[in-house]
Amino acid sequence: MSVESVFPRLEPHLLSVSKPIQYVGGELNMVSKDWDAAEVRWVLMYPDAYEVGLPNQGVQILYEVLNEREWILAERTYAVWPDMEKVLREQQIPQFTVDNHRPVGAFDLLGVSFSTELGYTNLLTALDLAGIPLHAIDRTEDHPVVIAGGHAAFNPEPIADFVDAAVLGDGEEVVLKISEVVREWKGEGRPGGRQELLRRLAVSGTVYVPQFYDVEYDDSGAIAAVVPNHPEAPDRVRKHTLMDLDQWPYPRNPLVPLAETVHERFSVEIFRGCTRGCRFCQAGMITRPVRERSIETIGAMVDNGIKKTGFEEVGLLSLSSADHTEIGDVATGLADRYEGSNVSLSLPSTRVDAFNITLANEFSRNGRRSGLTFAPEGGSERMRKVINKMVTEDDLIRTVATAYSHGWRQVKLYFMCGLPTETDEDVLQIAELAKRVIATGREVSGRNDIRCTVSIGGFVPKPHTPFQWAAQLDAETTDRRLQVLRDTVRADKRFGRAIGFRYHDGQPGIIEGLLSRGDRRVGRIIEQVWRDGGRFDGWSEHFSFSRWAESAAVALEGTGVDLDWYTTREREYDEVLPWDHLDSGLDKDWLWADWEDALAVGDGSSDVEVEDCRWTPCYDCGVCPEMGTEIQIGPTGHKLLPLSVV
Repeated sequence: MSVESVFPRLEPHLLSVSKPIQYVGGELNMVSKDWDAAEVRWVLMYPDAYEVGLPNQGVQILYEVLNEREWILAERTYAVWPDMEKVLREQQIPQFTVDNHRPVGAFDLLGVSFSTELGYTNLLTALDLAGIPLHAIDRTEDHPVVIAGGHAAFNPEPIADFVDAAVLGDGEEVVLKISEVVREWKGEGRPGGRQELLRRLAVSGTVYVPQFYDVEYDDSGAIAAVVPNHPEAPDRVRKHTLMDLDQWPYPRNPLVPLAETVHERFSVEIFRGCTRGCRFCQAGMITRPVRERSIETIGAMVDNGIKKTGFEEVGLLSLSSADHTEIGDVATGLADRYEGSNVSLSLPSTRVDAFNITLANEFSRNGRRSGLTFAPEGGSERMRKVINKMVTEDDLIRTVATAYSHGWRQVKLYFMCGLPTETDEDVLQIAELAKRVIATGREVSGRNDIRCTVSIGGFVPKPHTPFQWAAQLDAETTDRRLQVLRDTVRADKRFGRAIGFRYHDGQPGIIEGLLSRGDRRVGRIIEQVWRDGGRFDGWSEHFSFSRWAESAAVALEGTGVDLDWYTTREREYDEVLPWDHLDSGLDKDWLWADWEDALAVGDGSSDVEVEDCRWTPCYDCGVCPEMGTEIQIGPTGHKLLPLSVV
């Protein structure tokens, strides 16, 4: 039975809200399919504003993969701003898709992609506006199955009450398998109702259904055990790993936004995974092993994307793009192909030790010579050894000297504050490093218009990393250290004006830490914050630390734990972590040994260094044998032939 569009009811109110274009839909390459002809219907959500959510490549890929199947329909929805939420509630209009303005509650499945935990409250807003009960146990077979994915879903326990299921890892293949299960269940007449559908998803071993697991706590408030309460639920749920990226060259038909978004470019993921071994980096740990796209596939994706979108900038994306084994040939081939056109190429943040001027020149051949971004992460050499970011100060200076001497005028350096074993002196070393960068730039270029921007984020320990046991630095100490650093930079009359300084307050990081390493009891906090008006917590103008702190005090009363217990407390080896039953492939003993190595490096009793296992013997992290995978790298020996420019 067809579902009517809510647009006739919505349209009269669009001029009363900010940026109404974000709710209209109709983007280039949008897919519109017949509701009645579809057997399985998905709505995909990125739980943030349209301008942030539309460029998200994960959602765009799944949108296309699903809609390529004749029997599947997929549409998109995003978080609505508070002014639109007010309109929807007053006019009794449900959360809708931007594609055809169909009610979200009418779909079979709601897939939510979480890049950050601070989007959790936006999920609750969408569920409530859609008329979907907040708690999974209150839903019937008439409600969509709510499935979480994305990096933040590797510990879905804080939202276990609100989602029906979670998927770990790559989504391209698993969304089709889930669709097959739903199709079969519906075709049989929905036997056993919603619980039977969830059972069928859970028995695969690759879809996590939280309600099939019980969490037991000991007298201190710590987790004693997480055990299945359903006879067919597996003890551990595995992540998905897509092994042949060349067979999945998506997106083939990228969405082109009507409104301005945070990224105005076409992006090609040139490889997935990272084995550099930075101990703080969850993305690098959970996406192992490395899987490269071939040079021919990259070239074809770039050519197709430019033709299908009209974008003039192409971003070659990965966690460390300059580490692609054929990046030199990729850069030269693309620069040759598009020389003299309006197409420019860009790389995201580049490792200091992977940068070379030839590569940089190729990427800037057709475009303007904008600033270069490097991420030393730690201010002192000791800190960089602790986090296994093996870049020396001299490495950085040599790199920026090369850049400044070849015409670049601006460099951006990214650091973190609050890393394990960090001292005030480690943070103040950031100022000394920035001053040396400016002095070097002036010397090699003979100019005084050299700039360096220092950007600092607070360190948040993440699950499935060696630092998952670390104590998070309290917000007060974070803010004090950054204040001293800023004052030190500004007080320098010779270099202060040439150094830009950007940093984040410590309080949002504490809440991100709560949500990152929280267990199911944190769901009570999320719900209380949402009921008290929490929305768009990833945006500084909407974030309220007092609201989170007060809600935590109320929600955790009588549990034996509090906000500090989740954040500023160091964990021990034998503690049961909330995500221990979720298998990212990483061996827990290996992670613990790497954590101990970090502490030993920090106190000077060791100088152990973990190399990139692409070029060294295996370090036994566990991923390849556990997941039945292997590192996939070039070179293929092929070249990228130029195409004539139209």
